[in-house]
Amino acid sequence: MDISPFGERLRSERKRLGFSQDAFAAIGGVRKQAQISYEQGKTLPDIGFMAAVSKIGVDVSYVIFGTPTADALTPDEQQVIEGFRRLDIIGKARVLGVLEGAAPVEAGRKNTSHITAGGGIGQHITGDIHGTLEGPVMGNKIIKKK
Repeated sequence: MDISPFGERLRSERKRLGFSQDAFAAIGGVRKQAQISYEQGKTLPDIGFMAAVSKIGVDVSYVIFGTPTADALTPDEQQVIEGFRRLDIIGKARVLGVLEGAAPVEAGRKNTSHITAGGGIGQHITGDIHGTLEGPVMGNKIIKKK
């Protein structure tokens, strides 16, 4: 059984709540080395540890199962989820596009923005579009007015 996702989720909850490994371990009644071992996915904490950290706001359901509970969400996060659930499929696609575009580019990963424009009768444009495309399109090139 791979327990590394557990450790990653435990680490993310600790960081979300703003605790050092030392402080978090103390709350759970263990030493820092045990906390490090949990976060590295080498060992699992006992129920006493999980009960203790749940009292400071750790979303235990998320840490164990990977599914956040609504109680652990901030009011802003709850509002976003409720609004998202009311959207049709097109609205959901738009929101996911905004989130993808707003997320910072990870270190070492190149921005993969691109535009593909084509058509004849009508126009078809896909990709990341920033700004306005003007003029008729031929193949993948925009024909500028002379």
